[in-house]
Amino acid sequence: MTHPRKTTEAVAARRILVEAAREAGRLALAHFAAGERTRARVDFKRGGSPVTEADLAVDKFLKMQLRPRFPSAGWLSEETDDDAERLSRERVLVVDPIDGTRAFVVGDPRWTVSIALVDSGRPIAGVVHAPALDETFAASLGGGATRNGERIKVSARAALDGARIGGPRALTEIVARAAEISLSLEPKIPSLAYRIALVASGALDLALASDNAHDWDVAAADLVLSEAGGALVDADGRTLTYNRAETLHPILAAAPRGLLAAVVSAVSRAGRGSSSSVALGA
Repeated sequence: MTHPRKTTEAVAARRILVEAAREAGRLALAHFAAGERTRARVDFKRGGSPVTEADLAVDKFLKMQLRPRFPSAGWLSEETDDDAERLSRERVLVVDPIDGTRAFVVGDPRWTVSIALVDSGRPIAGVVHAPALDETFAASLGGGATRNGERIKVSARAALDGARIGGPRALTEIVARAAEISLSLEPKIPSLAYRIALVASGALDLALASDNAHDWDVAAADLVLSEAGGALVDADGRTLTYNRAETLHPILAAAPRGLLAAVVSAVSRAGRGSSSSVALGA
């Protein structure tokens, strides 16, 4: 049972996060060109993933805006060097300044600003804001989930066969074969947070992520999905714990609770039938 005080705090935190995400989105949009390559400087991190001056500017802005509002919280962001000091904090702000940087670079509007406030390992407030699409998904613990202020809920679909799914094609095909079903694969959705938010809104029935998602990719969307009647779990059906020393997660599935058992079974069978770990891009 959620303590009433935590619920009240979560609602207040959600308002703060939404306001910050929208301001950050406007900052990022100044560097975004729909259908064209970004005007921002693009560098590459170790491993080859891109980072733009917009990512760094948004990270700096959010740090300045949010840390004074949550002075007791630690900080975990994709674009900030990790500090193990956060592990001593009960609460932590988990931030992805731009989730879907590759999409941002080439002018694809499906990128997001993702922010969560995590308390004792689980998110209690979160926002997934897609500035170029003018969509804002938000949630607070016990307070439901919204898209642009309107309540959302997951799909009422009762059968896995034929479900609309977002995720890496190779992983999706392995899962479909293992479950002996057909899945309707949506075109690649570059922001993992947005992919999960689409499950929360019912626009997708399911979403998969291969084993390279970090806390900052999924924490906010996890709460949005949970408050909309779904769950984000690993291949064993376990919910995720955030603010650990290791921020990386295994293969994940997002689904309405009514489909969760079938999805977990399919993903688990796919894993057993694969000769190696499936790591095919988020």
